[in-house]
Amino acid sequence: MNLRAYRSEIQWTVVVVVLAVLAAVALWPRDHEQRSGSADPAAAPPPAERIDPQQRAAAALQPCPAGTGGPAELAGTSVECLADGKPADLAGVVSGEPTLINVWATWCLPCRSELPALQAYSTEPGAIRVLGVQVDSGAGDGLDLLRELGVHFPNVHDGDNRARAALRAPNVLPVSYVVTGSGEVRRIDPPVAFESPAEVRAAVERTLGGQ
Repeated sequence: MNLRAYRSEIQWTVVVVVLAVLAAVALWPRDHEQRSGSADPAAAPPPAERIDPQQRAAAALQPCPAGTGGPAELAGTSVECLADGKPADLAGVVSGEPTLINVWATWCLPCRSELPALQAYSTEPGAIRVLGVQVDSGAGDGLDLLRELGVHFPNVHDGDNRARAALRAPNVLPVSYVVTGSGEVRRIDPPVAFESPAEVRAAVERTLGGQ
C-alpha cells in the first residue's frame, strides 16, 4: 500500500468514528428523556399505604360524612377516609352544613397541640362539624397520633396533596378553613394554632360572620 492510499484509509476511518460518536450523542438525550418521562412520579399517584384494620379501630375515628354537591373547587378531589380507608370526595364530605377543615401533619408540633383543642370544640353544643385533613405524612402515623391525642372527629388522608392544592393551602401548618352552609370556602386568618376550644369557636364565628 502506498503512502497516499494509507492516508486516505486513515481519513475515512476517522470520519466513520466521528459520525458514529455524533449519532450516539444525538440519540442518547431522546432516550434519556423518554425513560425519565415514564418514571415521572406525577404520572401516577403513589400506592395506598396498607393499614391494619385493628389500627383503624384503635383510633376510633368517626365515619367520614357522605353527601352530594359541596364546594365546586373541592369537587373531584379524592381523599382517603382514615376511619375505614375508603376513598371519598372532599366536596361531598363537607357538603350539607357548615364545616371547619383543619389541615395538619404528624411532624407539625403546633398541630399536635391544636388537635385536642379542635376535639374539645367539636363536642361542644353549637359547634360546627370538624374535619381533619392529614398531609405530608403517612396515614398509619396519623392514626397513631390521633389515637394518642384522643382525637375522634372525622379525618381524611391527603396522600398526593390534591386536597391541599384544591384548598390553596399555604406552606405553613396548621391552617384551617370554614365551609359555609352555601358551600363557600373561607380560610381562617391569620393561620395560627388554636390553644383552646374557645379560640376555635371565636375564629369560626368571626369567619362565618353573616355566612
